[in-house]
Amino acid sequence: MEGGHRGDHHAPAPTTPAAGGADRAKAGDPKAKALFEAKCSVCHELSRPLGKNKDRSGWTMTVTRMRKVNQCPITDAEAKTIIDYLVAVRGPAGK
Repeated sequence: MEGGHRGDHHAPAPTTPAAGGADRAKAGDPKAKALFEAKCSVCHELSRPLGKNKDRSGWTMTVTRMRKVNQCPITDAEAKTIIDYLVAVRGPAGK
């Protein structure tokens, strides 16, 4: 069954130790997760972004589009935190 919010973000084990401790730290950062949930759930289900794998460039383009085209009220600092979080939990698969 899907839909649980707690515990899901720790399921995959880190596969690339060189990927950066900061990204892995963001994955475990409850404030980053809460910000992502609060901002992104306003316009769509969280399963939408959590069902994709993108690199930093891809997530940056996505968050920028949400801010500019869809007028989502996300500050520059919030965007950086959300992008860091998404890269940590939904970075490129198999890399």
